[in-house]
Amino acid sequence: MTDLTEVKAAARKTAFERRAEAHRARMPGTAALLSGVLAGYRGVPLAGYMPIRSEIDPLTAMEEAAAHGPVGVPVIRGAGLPLDFSRWGPGCALREGPFGAMVPEVDDFFEPEILIVPLVAFDRRGGRLGYGGGFYDRTLEMLRARRGTLAIGFAYGAQEAAELPLEPTDQPLDMVVTEVEVISFGTRGQSGR
Repeated sequence: MTDLTEVKAAARKTAFERRAEAHRARMPGTAALLSGVLAGYRGVPLAGYMPIRSEIDPLTAMEEAAAHGPVGVPVIRGAGLPLDFSRWGPGCALREGPFGAMVPEVDDFFEPEILIVPLVAFDRRGGRLGYGGGFYDRTLEMLRARRGTLAIGFAYGAQEAAELPLEPTDQPLDMVVTEVEVISFGTRGQSGR
């Protein structure tokens, strides 16, 4: 195990504890600011996620966005591969995917231009600490090579870290939305819409 791997593991452990505490204390309406941000991108293909464990829940915002354009959720194809995104809608039939996240029963893949990204921790420079599998980093790198892709981290404010141990392969976020704040980092991967 490298030093950076150990540092990341320790940072994840601390961040998971902060996230779990924030999740236990959550109030209704945690996705209200996310809904407001997404309202500015009506009709742009986007992907959210089906929350697992103590992740902040984006489903209300995803439901609102689905009334205006395609919304998908990630489907893991295998270790070391980027994610695919299958079209999702409120009430669609679901099946259990890898790691316990639900995915649409019928695959209908498309490429989103906006990704709502789950995370373990974030910093004020657009850094993101994920689960360690690199799925979102590979996916964002692939999508950004094809077109502008906006990466919106969605998290509890308690998940903020002063500094994160990052590597060159870690893809930056364009924005983080919490239950109380929208933090923008510029227009690194944004589509022109």
